[in-house]
Amino acid sequence: MTNILIIVVSILAVAGLAYLIVNKLPSKLKPVISLVLWVVIIFLGYQIYQSIMMPIKFNKIKKERYADVIVNLKTIRDAEIAYAEVNRTFTANSQALISFIDTAKFAITEVKNIVVTEQRGRITIDVEKRVVDTVGFEPVIDKFKDRDYKNMMSVPGTDAKFELKTGQVEKIQGVKTSVFEVKIAKEVVLHGMNKDLIRQENETLGGINIPGAYISVGSLEEVNSNGNWPPFYDGIKESADNE
Repeated sequence: MTNILIIVVSILAVAGLAYLIVNKLPSKLKPVISLVLWVVIIFLGYQIYQSIMMPIKFNKIKKERYADVIVNLKTIRDAEIAYAEVNRTFTANSQALISFIDTAKFAITEVKNIVVTEQRGRITIDVEKRVVDTVGFEPVIDKFKDRDYKNMMSVPGTDAKFELKTGQVEKIQGVKTSVFEVKIAKEVVLHGMNKDLIRQENETLGGINIPGAYISVGSLEEVNSNGNWPPFYDGIKESADNE
């Protein structure tokens, strides 16, 4: 809005000066006014350029910052899912999550069907049963090779930390399920950029944009471990790393 007002005022000023030069001022003042007019024209051109380029630069930097943030959110999500696979619940303790990756192991299981003989009254029958055996263990850390999981709670480019919460939802009547949510405000990620554009970004509804005022993964309202970003963000960092 500020840039638009500047441009409008500048246009009116140029028009006014041009009118004065042509119709009102004596010839000896025309060179001075012409110089002022050129200064205003250059200033106006610069403001027009800035008004066009500012949103373009904002979107470019925004996508780069969001992509870095999403890398960490995906690491936290995968860590929470791994933690729940072993412990049957999510955790809001970020240090416990990092320690879990360093020390825990997944059980490697084998499922097979066996036939057992059962005595049912005076009758002996063969019954097929499904048996799950643990045949080994795999370190959780193997799933996080080449991922900076120790710093995953830090918001890239800032001194802030992600907000991590857990809770429970009743997916089926009488049965509660553990859920988690990790989020960070967009204004934290976009700190130092144009405030009007940040405000507009917080009001986006989705589509090719991340909806709302937060970048998040998971939910405290439903069983959901998805992120709220559009799919193309998932490929930005991978593409950059492969170049």
